[in-house]
Amino acid sequence: MNISMSYRTNLFSKMVILILIMLVPVVLLYWYSNHKTTAVLRDELNQSNSNQLEFFQNQVNSNIELLSSWPNLLIHDPDIASFRRIFAESRYFDLDAINLVKRIQNKLSIQESSSNWATKLYLYSPSLGRVISERDARTYDKHALKESIVSGWDVHKIEDGQNDRFMFSWITVSPYGIKDPAENAETIIKLEFDSDNIRDMLDKFKGDGRHDPFYFREETGVIYNRTSDRTLTDPLIKELSSQPLKDVENRTVVIGNEPYMVNSVKSSTTGWYLVDYMPLSDILKPIHQSNILFYSSMICLLLMSSTAAYLLYVQVQVPVKQLIRGFQRLKQEDYSVRIEPKGRNEFSFLSERFNSMVEKIQQLFEHVYLEQIHVREARLKQLQSQINPHFFYNCFSFITSMAKLKRVDAVVAMSHNLSRYYRYTTRQERDLVPLSEEIEFVTNYLEIQRMRMERIHYTLDLPEDMLRIEVSPLIVQPLVENAVIHGIEADAEAGEIRVSGEQKDGRMLLIVEDDGQGMTQEEREALLIKLAGTMDQEMGCGLWNVNQRLQLKYGEKGGLHITESDLGGVRVVLSWPVESKPALEEYEE
Repeated sequence: MNISMSYRTNLFSKMVILILIMLVPVVLLYWYSNHKTTAVLRDELNQSNSNQLEFFQNQVNSNIELLSSWPNLLIHDPDIASFRRIFAESRYFDLDAINLVKRIQNKLSIQESSSNWATKLYLYSPSLGRVISERDARTYDKHALKESIVSGWDVHKIEDGQNDRFMFSWITVSPYGIKDPAENAETIIKLEFDSDNIRDMLDKFKGDGRHDPFYFREETGVIYNRTSDRTLTDPLIKELSSQPLKDVENRTVVIGNEPYMVNSVKSSTTGWYLVDYMPLSDILKPIHQSNILFYSSMICLLLMSSTAAYLLYVQVQVPVKQLIRGFQRLKQEDYSVRIEPKGRNEFSFLSERFNSMVEKIQQLFEHVYLEQIHVREARLKQLQSQINPHFFYNCFSFITSMAKLKRVDAVVAMSHNLSRYYRYTTRQERDLVPLSEEIEFVTNYLEIQRMRMERIHYTLDLPEDMLRIEVSPLIVQPLVENAVIHGIEADAEAGEIRVSGEQKDGRMLLIVEDDGQGMTQEEREALLIKLAGTMDQEMGCGLWNVNQRLQLKYGEKGGLHITESDLGGVRVVLSWPVESKPALEEYEE
């Protein structure tokens, strides 16, 4: 497995991811807790505001209900009951009538002063056309009285240049249920009070900590407190009027991109809504400040943690990665690798020791490597020299035989070819020669053998481009010699030798075939085993030398293969890579 792949996600990334994994649940938990806390706080505030509004509304309702009970109490008063009787008996004011009116006025005054609210009481006698108030006894307009007689509380705006004052009135008729009371009733008592009384209570309610309370009735108008913010209250009333209000309601209204929490309670006595509001920013400001502090702390913690992770990455991960890359290059046999130590810490010590180790390995490797090259070169020279005495032995044996047979032409031809052979072998300071020279040398050898055996016929079939390739010297001749000696000489009817070559699948192939007696499968396998081992006295050195030289030069990629030839004898194939490498490069791999 590639070590660098396991370090693709470095320590810095892992630490930052770990920090995020640790911080994200904290932030989510805080957000959830904050969300729940805000919801509970709003619910509690809404409930508290609604309770306070209901309490205030009950106070106002109690005062109004108390005032509405006064006419019922006064209508049963003996003086008020005798008022009509006295005026019915006497159309003129006498002393008793005057005293009665004074007593009635006094009672009306006492009743009005019994409340903190500023009120007015009126006693009407439709049959007499008289009305008595605290300060006056006079006639009245029956038509105006008739229009003001309604069921329940009557509210109308006071036309005095102020558009936010209202008059509340309550009328009690005796006897109850009479038709056309403005004409036929015995007594009518009317109670009035100004909306300033309610405004005074709103001011006091606001002074107790409320934001900006007001009374609102859609078909009638608005009762503001005296310090009300009309620029904010009026748009708020418009928003509230867009949807029907419930008896008790909590609503969030947005005015000018600012959300407001609005609480309203309806009066069961007058039908007016008591409304109060406050901006949510005021309510949630401490929570928002806490949120800003928390999230700022989280950001600072993340930055500090990332900085610490980066420092750890620079101080630890980077030196470790440098060591890993150094070992990888060392594994690829790059002994020039060095690590530059940074700082004075444990990793700088490791880097220095790594550099020292690689330097010593390089020195040792170069020493051993050169020794192995020298040994290999000496081995190649030894193998190459072994083939020359064997060939000379065969040639001199032939010359001796021809001389005995007095074949002067054969001796001359042999001598001529031997001289050419001698020139070829004595110029072999080269490690490689063109294949064309090697084939020319093989041709000389075959011509000599034809002098010995006229039945020998040979064919050379090699491409022109292949003849220009450089090969090791004396690598083909031993194969041809082996074919002649062990193939053709052993079979009196044999005599054909074929030398061919080709490039196939990126490999170079040199093939030597004969039509001799051949070899069985078992014999070929036994020969290949011997070629892979050490040379003994029973085995000729030709094939063994060639095989050893190929394997020394190309390793397992080169070698000698023996199969059956379609000519009937043996087929020997030399094989090695086309792009061969020198021994030094091969060893470095």
